[in-house]
Amino acid sequence: MPLLERLRSEYIYLTGSIRILGKVSPIVKNRTRTFPDVLDDLADRYADNVALLNDRTQLTYRQLLNRSNQYANWARSVGIGKGDAVALMMHNQPEYLAVWMGIIRVGGICALINTNLTGRGLAHCLNLVNARHAIVGDDLVATYETALADLDPVPQLWISGKPGAAGESIDAVLYDMPEEAPAKETLPDLTIDDPALYIYTSGTTGLPKAAVINHYRVQAIMAGFAALCNSRPSDRIYVAQPFYHTAGGVLAPGIVLMNGGSCFMRDKFSSRQFWDDIVAYDCTMFQYIGELCRYLLNAPPSPNETRHKIRLCNGNGLRPDIWMQFKTRFRIPQIIEWYAATEGNVSLFNLDGKPGAVGRIPKWLEKRFMTKIVRFDVEAETVVRGPDGLCIECRPNEVGEAVGKIVIDPKAPSQRFDGYANKEETERKILRDVMEKGDAWFRTGDLMKKDDLGYFYFIDRIGDTFRWKGENVSTSEVAEAINVFPGVREATVYGVAVEGHDGRAGMAALVADEDLDLNGLLEHINSQLPAYARPLFLRIRKEIEVTGTFKQKKTDLRSEGFDPARTADDLYFNNPETGRLEPVDAGLHDRIQAGSFRI
Repeated sequence: MPLLERLRSEYIYLTGSIRILGKVSPIVKNRTRTFPDVLDDLADRYADNVALLNDRTQLTYRQLLNRSNQYANWARSVGIGKGDAVALMMHNQPEYLAVWMGIIRVGGICALINTNLTGRGLAHCLNLVNARHAIVGDDLVATYETALADLDPVPQLWISGKPGAAGESIDAVLYDMPEEAPAKETLPDLTIDDPALYIYTSGTTGLPKAAVINHYRVQAIMAGFAALCNSRPSDRIYVAQPFYHTAGGVLAPGIVLMNGGSCFMRDKFSSRQFWDDIVAYDCTMFQYIGELCRYLLNAPPSPNETRHKIRLCNGNGLRPDIWMQFKTRFRIPQIIEWYAATEGNVSLFNLDGKPGAVGRIPKWLEKRFMTKIVRFDVEAETVVRGPDGLCIECRPNEVGEAVGKIVIDPKAPSQRFDGYANKEETERKILRDVMEKGDAWFRTGDLMKKDDLGYFYFIDRIGDTFRWKGENVSTSEVAEAINVFPGVREATVYGVAVEGHDGRAGMAALVADEDLDLNGLLEHINSQLPAYARPLFLRIRKEIEVTGTFKQKKTDLRSEGFDPARTADDLYFNNPETGRLEPVDAGLHDRIQAGSFRI
């Protein structure tokens, strides 16, 4: 890197770090100031500014506060107190944030439920946090009811929107609730260490895990990213990511809310609608995931793609092969790529626009943000240790697992790991004896490399979880759903690369009876799994190889993908255009790789 470019980068990281720490550090110093207190201040300061809007409705800062207070008063009226969980299952809309902002005021914990889940997977998420009440959008009640048979206990159902016979109307009850916050003396004592949200994250161990997001983390995410993007009251961010994820529902709105700006939201992303929305609603920022960027590049040119007022976009997963093309075609002045996990303590920021890097930790920041890359044996799926029993730090540009040191210190809350609702799941994410005996580090589950200048580059997910359509897919959960179908004797699930698509598409290798009903299997998969988790490819085998400890071998299967030239096994493509399983021959394989199908 030339000297002037190096000096520019150091200056950007210095000023950016000062800006972020200046907003985040005060949170630690006032331990009893929780997020509802922040909302009170924002409503006083930006009362009539629009805070949240979609194409149907909007809430000013004062209206957001008042509506959240109605939810707080409702929560108290039904006995919700400190530590009690309320499930929220609703599509993106301004009301969404008002719900959880009200519930956490009274000490409740709001569990943000993935709207794609059904049946046992959905029931698992509700049971895991012992939800006493569930607020469900009227368009999701039928989906919610698929979980009833497996719920224990069954939460009281409150329907938001059009009332139905299945539950009580939350809107009717809220109508009579005061818009003033409950009196302070009637509320429990809360600190920044108390849980505010449960946000679910998929891992290598099966069903979703409920990550604990405390009041510190809510504030730090919002304030930190507001400082990162240097937002101001004139900014409006465009968000088409689901609000049940941290990035879509906490981070993106927080960027503008903390400084008086506004958040425009869509329930779903549409490449055709994107630039028209950006222009029509005067957006100055948008949030992306890598797949979104690729969809936009693949879309036909739009007159509005360069008529916008966008000054920056932020997100994760923008791959190096399309970075500059994306920036240039759409005339985006600044791209801020970042890396973070909902529950983790590893946060990386690419402040100077280095194409392909997920972030950088300069030498002078390494003691504050303690992140290492340690050697990892991909085949054995375990870290590599030296003769002393400690992990081995990777050399520059050597690929390994990224880990973050866990520090229990009120002065360093960013290095905490609060874990999950389940203690066993928490322990699985902790790596011990890493750099010295007795230390503990958070495992990201991601393979990365770091260059000499401290830039980090994402390589891939480790093991049994892969990412597709912006969602983490747990292979063990998918395999469990397939294994119960008659005629399937064994299934192993993994992700495979598809040309022109980020992440990995799901593929299942099956050992099955000769008379396996493929059409019935497809119907079963469609009924049991959300769309993003359904395997795009099937492979029928005589046996699945295992290791000496009986772990299924997946490395060769991943490598061979769905190429019929590399295997004699029968291969099938779950064609989204026909809704059928179709045999994969050389011609179909080439058409898929050429992007002939919208998958």
